[in-house]
Amino acid sequence: MSFLDQAAHLRQLALESHQLQLKLKKEKIKSRIITVTSGKGGVGKTSLVVNLALAFAQLGKRVTILDADLGLANIDVMLGVVPQHTLYDVVHGRKNLAEIAIRGPEGIILLPGGSGLTELADLPEDKRISLINKLQSLDEAADIILIDTGAGLSRTVLSFVAAADEMLLVTTPEPTAIRDAYGIIKVAAKQQLQQKMQLIVNQVKNAQEGKEIAERLITVSRKFLQVELQFIGSICSDQRVVMAVKQQQPFLNLFPHSQAAENVRRIAAALLAVPVKKTRGLPGFLNRLIQLWEKA
Repeated sequence: MSFLDQAAHLRQLALESHQLQLKLKKEKIKSRIITVTSGKGGVGKTSLVVNLALAFAQLGKRVTILDADLGLANIDVMLGVVPQHTLYDVVHGRKNLAEIAIRGPEGIILLPGGSGLTELADLPEDKRISLINKLQSLDEAADIILIDTGAGLSRTVLSFVAAADEMLLVTTPEPTAIRDAYGIIKVAAKQQLQQKMQLIVNQVKNAQEGKEIAERLITVSRKFLQVELQFIGSICSDQRVVMAVKQQQPFLNLFPHSQAAENVRRIAAALLAVPVKKTRGLPGFLNRLIQLWEKA
């Protein structure tokens, strides 16, 4: 081999090595999975998910919402859209992910879950693995995936919490909401999910009230559960939030200068400022979820 041929060969090897490194680097990047839950209904969890997604998008992030509220999925109502198909249709091979995804404002993607998530556990292993591998495409298409669970302490909701790498817990100043939020923290502690447990207090009179409630939950969680709960922020009670829900529009778009909208933007910025060590991505989350269901 001549000198010129050797040089060309070395350049080609260097190029292939560089391309391989870029490919490996890309493959290691997984979406940040944030499971949003609450101890009880009526705390504004789903409204928060929608508006938080918009706030992330306005900060330049690609966002997908997976509606995993199996009992009362209503993110579509908040966005004023009508899903024709859900993940159930994907599980049974009737549709692919692109066909059930709905594009919302600011480019956010809504993925209606329906009963398709629970159906995953009943699939033969080869089909389940194949489907979860297909869901890998969501990791490539989104920087952040928000998973909206149902409310309460049901086995299904708790399994979503247990499968999460990162949990965002929503409560209000109501004593019952605070009590049930503590119940969620207690279950998460048993599952050793202490690395990313974050709290938002919704519908507060002012920032001081939100801070006081958060400090109370942080104190009891640390004392009795040895859990470090992180307070991310609070959202002031705002009549314009109610008006936006009635008009089936996110308040962040309909009333961008409202106090609630400003609060959500601050929360989005605070979450992005939290360092993320490692995430298993959506396939990892679903694998863990299925393992929990199989053990139950």
